[in-house]
Amino acid sequence: MGHGGNNVIPNVHFRKVNGCQAGRKNRVFMRTWLDQAGRKKRRANNRKAKAAKLFPRPAAGLLRPVVHPPTQRYNMKLRLGKGFTLDELKEAKIPRKFAKTIGISVDHRRRNRCTESLQVNVERLKLYMSKLLLFPKKSGTKSVKKGDTPRSELKNV
Repeated sequence: MGHGGNNVIPNVHFRKVNGCQAGRKNRVFMRTWLDQAGRKKRRANNRKAKAAKLFPRPAAGLLRPVVHPPTQRYNMKLRLGKGFTLDELKEAKIPRKFAKTIGISVDHRRRNRCTESLQVNVERLKLYMSKLLLFPKKSGTKSVKKGDTPRSELKNV
């Protein structure tokens, strides 16, 4: 049942008078952080294990473009964006469907508003492609496709 009349709904905080503030029980509301060093070590170990599991792929995830944030307050800075534009991919001679398969993020909504940012991101893509080693999907001479890294370069990986 409700309360009678158009009154304030009671929402009283009896924390200080219910014995939690007095003496030993004061610890009820204290959140200790004694495992900070252990957590730090665990997170570092997890990052190392993930990088080892993903090897030879980059542990940082997909390659992302460099963009200027919106608004006057932040637009002098640079940050990583969501994905490369279709123009940037075209300039770097990378098909957009192929880009997703080799670890390059694509954002079809982003537009290039100036040639400077376009050139910066095209250079980023070209540098990535120069370092990229593509393994053939299957073993054998017939399975080697155009664009795969030669076997001689893959031996020392």
